[in-house]
Order: sequence, then structure tokens, then C-alpha cells
Amino acid sequence: MKNSPPFAVVTGSQIAQALVGQEKAVTSLVEETYRRHGEGDTVNPPSYFLRFPDRPESRIIALPASVGGSSPVDGLKWISSFPRNIEQGLPRASAALLLNNPANGYPFALLEGSIISAVRTAASAALAAERLSAARNQPRPTRVGFIGTGLIARYIHTYLAGNGWEFDEVGVFDLAPQHAESFAGYLARCGGPATTVRHETAEDLIRASDLIVFATVAGAPHVHDAELFAHNPLVLGVSLRDLDPAVILASANIVDDVEHCLKAGTSVHLTEQQTGGRDFLDGTLYDVLLGHTMLPGDRPVVFSPFGLGVLDLAVGKWVYDRVREGGGLTYVDDFFHELDRYGS
Repeated sequence: MKNSPPFAVVTGSQIAQALVGQEKAVTSLVEETYRRHGEGDTVNPPSYFLRFPDRPESRIIALPASVGGSSPVDGLKWISSFPRNIEQGLPRASAALLLNNPANGYPFALLEGSIISAVRTAASAALAAERLSAARNQPRPTRVGFIGTGLIARYIHTYLAGNGWEFDEVGVFDLAPQHAESFAGYLARCGGPATTVRHETAEDLIRASDLIVFATVAGAPHVHDAELFAHNPLVLGVSLRDLDPAVILASANIVDDVEHCLKAGTSVHLTEQQTGGRDFLDGTLYDVLLGHTMLPGDRPVVFSPFGLGVLDLAVGKWVYDRVREGGGLTYVDDFFHELDRYGS
């Protein structure tokens, strides 16, 4: 009987420890993965949505993917979004990440996935903010505003700061005042010279910010007035469904992946349905990384990242390797039992 393939479980605390202070390294890894994806060295099928008739606000999403290169890995991200969790003091999202060995298909690790998901989202946002600012031939914005102040907003701020961003002012708005207050408390603990400004409306925050981060749970556009963006800010539309097509059409638009982003009722998908075409898209982040797309300074720029499973796999494998190298893996003995075809 053959030896059982190893199978490890990596906990959230191990993942968090492995990622402390690694913002620049992870952002570089995410950039490398975007480049690999653009070069065709990944497989990233459409995401699969599990929805519930009795819980229409909730969903669980499966993101299968495969990444090539020097550290190849296959796998699946399984992430839930249950907004009502917040009322019970639990995070909205929970996730697990399964890594498979490309040589034999066997799963070799199960990782807590919500931290990895937040980190890859934040690293993608920080990378886009840097590269899109450069593509406009403009310096980094110094007034940032966060619309939606949950876990993702916190990680994006952490990754901006970890990549050397400094702000004069940080604007905060959330429909739940207590969440905005808690986020302001997090900012105070971070220290630094930035002034924190609590805004009464999303519109006020937009007018006052040069870099705007949407990190909400909005299921449909709630920002309709393109004139709010007349000062031509850089917009990170991480939550994807906040902006009316009128705002999209008045902006330069960059996505992470065209086919993935133009579906599931995202703002850019609604714009495609309204216009019957995709001419409003200026390119992908890969195009920007290669220098193939330059962006105007006299229009808002909106980055819409649908979120690619290949990013979760790349970050998850990187974390797994760090924990393994540190001797911290916990193996589940005999996880695979039926290894003899005839049971002898």
C-alpha cells in the first residue's frame, strides 16, 4: 500500500502571522500573478454563485483556478457572503482555500481563506492605485476616502500604507455610523499625520477625496451623479456595484479581466447592457502594467476588479510555503484512506 499523500491545515492565526509586514512582497506577488494571467499562464474559469431563495442577500461563491510558473498550484476558493452576520458580531465573509498538487491532483492543504481573500484584494487595490496614478502622469493622491468601512477597507488602508502611501486626509463614510466610528478608531491607532474626517454622506466624501475606495455590500448602484467626480479622482471600485452607468461612461475604465468583470450585475456590466457595447472600457490592469494604456488626467479613472481566483491561489501557496519552511504545518494523518484499488 502506498504512503498516504500529506494533507495539512493552515489556520487563520498562522496565516495572519505569515503576512505581518509583508505588504510589499505580497503586492509584488499579485503583480507577478496579473502578468502571468495576462500571458496566458493561468486558468481562471467563471466564478460559480450559490444563491438561496430564502436568503436572497446571501451567497457562496466557488472560484476554481490554476497558476503556472515556478511554484504552480491548482485549487479552489470557497467564499461566503452573509451580510446579516454583522448583526451577530461576525464578519460578513468567511472562506476556505483548497490547494491541489498539479502533479497528481491530490489536495495538499486547506487554508483559512478570508484573510487571504482580503489580502489579495488589498494588494490588487494598492497595485492599481500606484500604476494607474503613474499612467495618468500624476503623483500619488494625498486625500483618500473610504465608502464602506469593513474588513476590506481596513486591509486596503494597511496595504496602501505598507506600500509607502502617505495621506494628508482620510475620509470615512458608512451607512452604519458605529462602523465608521470603529474605522476611525483603527486609523487613530495607526498613527501618522493624516487627519481623519467623518463624512455625513457618500457625496460629501467623494467631493473631498482624490482617491476613493468603494468597499461596500451594495447590490445595485447608489451613486448616480457623474458631476460628483468633476475633480477627476482615482476610484477603486472594489465592491463593483456602487456606480451608476452614467458615472462609468463619464470615466476612463480599467478592469482586471474583461470577461469576468462584465457579468453578475456589476456597474460595468450594467453599462454594457445599457450601451450595447464595450467601447467605454480603456483596458485591463495588465495593459497598464505593460505600458500599453495611458490614462487621461482630465477624467475620473475607475478600476473595477472582479477578483480573480488565481490571486487567491498565488497568495495562498506563498503563505503555505512560508508556514512549511517555518516548520508550522499541522498534518492530518490518513486523510486519504482508499489508496489501494482492490483493498488488499
